[in-house]
Amino acid sequence: MVRHLKFLVMFLICIFSSKCLFAQFQNYRVSSFSVTDPNEVTIAVNPASPSHLAAGANMRYIYTSNDSGKTWSETSASSTLGTAGDPVLIYDRFGNLYYQHLSYPAGGAWIDRMVIQKSANNGGAFSNGAGVGLNGSKNQDKGWLAADMTSTLYKDNIYLTWTEFDLYGVTTPTDSSRILASYSTDHGVTWSTPVRVSDRGGDCVDSDNTVEGAVPAIGPNGEVYVTWSGHNEITFDKSLDGGKTFGKDIFVANQPGGWDYAISGIYRCNGMPITMCDVSNAKTRGNIYVVWGDTRNGTNDADIFCIKSTDGGNTWGNTIRVNNDNTRRQQFFPWATIDQTTGYIYVVFYDRRNYSDNQTDVYLAVSTDGGVSFQNVKVSQTPFTPVSNIFFGDYICITALNGNIYPIWMRMDVSNMSVWTAHVTQDALNKTFVGIDDNSIMKTPAGYELAQNYPNPFNPQTTISYKIPESSKVVIKLYDINGREVDTIFDGFKQAGQYQINYDASKLSSGRYIYKLIAGNTVLTGKMILQK
Repeated sequence: MVRHLKFLVMFLICIFSSKCLFAQFQNYRVSSFSVTDPNEVTIAVNPASPSHLAAGANMRYIYTSNDSGKTWSETSASSTLGTAGDPVLIYDRFGNLYYQHLSYPAGGAWIDRMVIQKSANNGGAFSNGAGVGLNGSKNQDKGWLAADMTSTLYKDNIYLTWTEFDLYGVTTPTDSSRILASYSTDHGVTWSTPVRVSDRGGDCVDSDNTVEGAVPAIGPNGEVYVTWSGHNEITFDKSLDGGKTFGKDIFVANQPGGWDYAISGIYRCNGMPITMCDVSNAKTRGNIYVVWGDTRNGTNDADIFCIKSTDGGNTWGNTIRVNNDNTRRQQFFPWATIDQTTGYIYVVFYDRRNYSDNQTDVYLAVSTDGGVSFQNVKVSQTPFTPVSNIFFGDYICITALNGNIYPIWMRMDVSNMSVWTAHVTQDALNKTFVGIDDNSIMKTPAGYELAQNYPNPFNPQTTISYKIPESSKVVIKLYDINGREVDTIFDGFKQAGQYQINYDASKLSSGRYIYKLIAGNTVLTGKMILQK
């Protein structure tokens, strides 16, 4: 009886409170009820007309909205070059819409080239498309697009990066994969001869030792940045001449367990990276961010991570955990974007923190401090439970502009797939993140709190969570067991709320340490154990 009364009270509070975490944002169905198989979704907002959105899904679905994502129209794309999946949609600054996908031409070979079609009327009609990368019997797969909207030298160039296979899916050691790039200077009509990006290749198995997941990003001076996965690492390269040539590969981070890993109920899952660069006029302008997933904390505890570079990708900082839960549950299939009017980072991902089974929510993580910390909020209204015998797709997506954020995802109900979105605003998030408790009503913290780091013991990364009830300078320092200061984990100003810091102790020796939070007139301490 008490349990039922408690549930009723919480239910009524959720109804009458605009700050209820579990019913925070209205979800809108994108795909039609007559379609039950869409997957691998992409979304873009038109910078020339921001109420217009375009989305896509396997194998050839195109969705358009002219009311900021509340209602959608559905059509099927076509091309004589075929539409064989991996859809990508982006806009340029003029409002031209580009649709990139895999090929299967009549009388031709499966995925023998990349295809880019163009629409000048928000997806109402597309050109037949240009083929890029045709190279004998080799296969072209896993592409992504980026448009240069800001630089002086290469403004309006469109860039494409992807993986070329000698022969997709084979295990023979003489066959290999590599990352390629091409560009267009005439709004997608013609494309340059592809150039090789990756110095080190991979196999053709389409797994951890294959180089895949190349997503390009454009820097403030027209730099072309790209990262990819392979050999249990994230690797970076860049072009400083508009995509004509690329430099030497640069190591970004380890990806323990590789990019190809298993999630219960999902047909297949990957943690391939997403590359972003801040070209806003914020103080974070020029920062490069990479977001990915991996299983470093255990095969049953996949997490989402972010790392940044402030010097053009030459060096990289600490790896930050994006999901801020203190559970041993799965977070997977991340996608990320930057609102280039603010420099804020948004990451969407699937999340099982609230359940002990395969029920799955969709969460949004937000960083307003240049990737130093992330706050999380659930954006899906109801969970779903996928089954692994139905292909779920390989990615979800998100776009943001002018404080309007549009995550897009698939859900599976019984065996039926559908596509959904939400219109999230930064104003709503500002109200949401005045203190947050992922298991109850959100509120401003009543006092200062410093949580036990998680995991503990750890090696070499752990997360420290804390709450502050008022705006304050916050300092977190680390001491050895003899009281000697060994590191400053954080030193900066924070608004009232709950925060988490991911700390990398790679440079420290195994042992017991004390971490201390100093905020306002409060000093709090905790103990942690590093076990290498």
